[in-house]
Amino acid sequence: LESAQYAIASITKTFVARAILILRDEGKLSLDDPLGRHIPEAEREGVTIRRALAHAAGVQREPPGDVWETMEFPDRDQLLAQLGEAEQVLDPAESWHYSNLVYALLGEVVARLADIPAEQFVEERILQPQGLDRTTWGPGENAATGYFVERFADVAVPEPVADKKAIAPAGALWSTVGDLAGWGAFLMEQDEMHTVQVMADQQRWLLGWGLGLMLHRRGERLFAGHDGGAIGHASHLSYARKEKVGIALLTNTENPSMTFDPVSLTEKAAEAMPAEEAPWQPGASVPEELEGALGIWWGEGVDWWFEWRKGSLEARRPGRDTGVRTLFERESEDVYRTVSGRERGELLRIVRDEVGVPVKLYWATYGFTRTAKPLGH
Repeated sequence: LESAQYAIASITKTFVARAILILRDEGKLSLDDPLGRHIPEAEREGVTIRRALAHAAGVQREPPGDVWETMEFPDRDQLLAQLGEAEQVLDPAESWHYSNLVYALLGEVVARLADIPAEQFVEERILQPQGLDRTTWGPGENAATGYFVERFADVAVPEPVADKKAIAPAGALWSTVGDLAGWGAFLMEQDEMHTVQVMADQQRWLLGWGLGLMLHRRGERLFAGHDGGAIGHASHLSYARKEKVGIALLTNTENPSMTFDPVSLTEKAAEAMPAEEAPWQPGASVPEELEGALGIWWGEGVDWWFEWRKGSLEARRPGRDTGVRTLFERESEDVYRTVSGRERGELLRIVRDEVGVPVKLYWATYGFTRTAKPLGH
């Protein structure tokens, strides 16, 4: 049911990751801060906020104890008191290692820097502004009962709702398919969260991790999102940014009789989307400074086409669509900054002869000429 609430479990982590980035934008932390700078009780060499967001901190998966057997989760004071028992199972940045404990600690970072509980911060700074009024900490109105389904019998056993206490930031939100789809639409536009921080699949490079997001590769397509497994619930959020299509899938059992691959479903949706090609329209006139600078320039024996498109200076390799435009912004006379695509952040300089005709470009210090020449000429 579209109006029914389901536990979204670890998809909660995407909200906590967003909360961390909000605090970063407000100047209250740096992603490369040691975790211990904000939680002295959690001081560990090499464990940073960035690595924690990407599950590259190497900290053990769960809080100390047998919480998933007893279903008794620690409160804040208990969690902090237990941190000395938590193992550093891998060196930081050695490999991807999923950790609910680390996200509980990220929630504590939010609480300390915002001076309010992480749950309240997420409500006030994320859920309310995004209009996600059916996304709540714990079940609300019209919440689906979770079930354990017997593997070899048609028997469904109701599951309890656990109070995760201090572990809530790792996976205690409930939501609806409508709210979750809306959240996915918001996440699609968050470029930084999709930057690869660590490869979870180091052999095939099919799964990486961004800042709180799972990153899947299927052929030439990239997908992002997160999934969650709660007590009696399963949740999946997956989307393709280029095609701007995705799925929000919620069930009230962890053991559904059907088998499915959420990313494959998203892939089928992306394939079904018609290519959107806006009709051609005349663009803005070429700035006087760029007249004579457009066209083919050669660097390292490779031709680059410098063009004026949609009001921006752009460089591209013909026949090679990387999906990201290489764009420049003017900084001063004959000096441009690469703002996206190849060599992002590097300078482009236009060199002119004695009468003002562009005769050479320097891009990221490499020389570009009108004819192909070896390096150093």
